Amino acid sequence: MNVHTISRPICILGLGLIGGSLLRDLHSAGHPTFGYNRTKSRADEAREEGFDVSSSLTETLARAEKEGALIVIAVPVPGFPTILDRISKEAPSCGLTDVTSVKGAILKAVKERGMEGRYVGSHPMAGTADSGWKASKEGLFRGRAWVVCYDQLEEGVTDDSWADLWADVAHMAGLVGAEVIPTLADSHDAAVARISHLPHILAEALSVVGDNGGALALSLAASSYTDATRVAGSKASLVRAMCETNAPKLVEALDEALELITQARNDLADDQPSIEELVDAGYRSRIRFDARSGLRPVLRLHPGADGWLSILRQAEAIGSRVEVF
Repeated sequence: MNVHTISRPICILGLGLIGGSLLRDLHSAGHPTFGYNRTKSRADEAREEGFDVSSSLTETLARAEKEGALIVIAVPVPGFPTILDRISKEAPSCGLTDVTSVKGAILKAVKERGMEGRYVGSHPMAGTADSGWKASKEGLFRGRAWVVCYDQLEEGVTDDSWADLWADVAHMAGLVGAEVIPTLADSHDAAVARISHLPHILAEALSVVGDNGGALALSLAASSYTDATRVAGSKASLVRAMCETNAPKLVEALDEALELITQARNDLADDQPSIEELVDAGYRSRIRFDARSGLRPVLRLHPGADGWLSILRQAEAIGSRVEVF
């Protein structure tokens, strides 16, 4: 068996940047994959490019149920309740995962519907400032982290079929070139608040400050400004959905950032201005990040085997990727 063998077809609901890119990669890899997009014109575009896509959710879910597909939910967070309700009724035997950037709120919605036994949360740490089918592309996930959650295993409410589902989600991530990082939902949300959601808040604020500087400031803006504000160009509704859904964790990270910025402001207002403390700390933190980039430790595991929970816990504790066999 190939290390990235997936045991079932894959059905992707929502063909924006992430869902569309996943469809492209899985199609390119030769794995049976079909998708749904509610906007008919976008579905037509995908079909014209040779992809198996429908604009009928009813037909897509009926096919997923018939073929025993793994359903990947790739719709924005506000659309999740409706999609979960439809899956519960129209594809009651299908395993499912999702690719949203918040995991705790999604897991809660899944549990409220009694679907946790056939759900594995996941999140590819990849994206651009663009959105929609036209922004999707092959290779988006190559070398990127792909979170796969294991909350149900930690809670002791799993069986062999859930272990098989977890393996398929991990294999899917590996097939598109990503590196699987196991976490619990709460740990994931705390982490992404710091390294994904907070940067959006800071980018929005910096964009406003720069714009308030008028034409001259914008004319002089160079790479430090454009790099720091890139994600402010993301679709506003998507940014709001992920940040507002993860508000408690984001507030904690934002408070920490505000404390650092306030201290820097006070230091600059001193008779002898100095931001040495912040600059030196920031430099050291960036060096540590650069040293770690691309060098994630590796652990190997077999889902369902004795001790695999311990390996997942260890991997999460050290930020390790896992290889599934």
